[in-house]
Amino acid sequence: MNEAHLHITLNHFPIIGSILGVAILIAGMFFKSRHTIRTALVLLIVSAVAAIPTYLTGEAAEETVEHMQGISHDLIHEHEEKAELYIWLIGAVGVLALISLITDLRTLAIRKALFVATIVLGLVSIVVARQVGTSGGEINHPEIRKDFVAEEEHGDEEDDKEGDKREDKRRRRD
Repeated sequence: MNEAHLHITLNHFPIIGSILGVAILIAGMFFKSRHTIRTALVLLIVSAVAAIPTYLTGEAAEETVEHMQGISHDLIHEHEEKAELYIWLIGAVGVLALISLITDLRTLAIRKALFVATIVLGLVSIVVARQVGTSGGEINHPEIRKDFVAEEEHGDEEDDKEGDKREDKRRRRD
């Protein structure tokens, strides 16, 4: 497994983990379940930690693919810029989730406000994560780019004639 493969394997964990973590945290607050809230906070912390190797493998992944045909340096740069913002956001979510977990374990009055702050920052990080993921996908998947136009299929005229002949034979048999 090379660095690019490792990077595209790891990148799903912080994104999916943060989406699930925020959703579970919202559910935990709605149902007033401290166990659910704690589970969500731990998931957000783990997601933030998982973002570190994802981010660190990005540079090596760039070195692996930047000279391949069809790879745009501008798209790589855009992805890199968005990833730099995301690593700070998801890191802040992880720290806030850790603080929230500690305040919940100590049953401090501020914990509910911290839960809400974690949700809000988590939602912001999810929006940025979507942009990071999409910009990363656009590097090697032109079909998801905004300016992509699909080419029309052009079948070989001879193949079309042969297909018509086969269809005529089938009709005559029936």
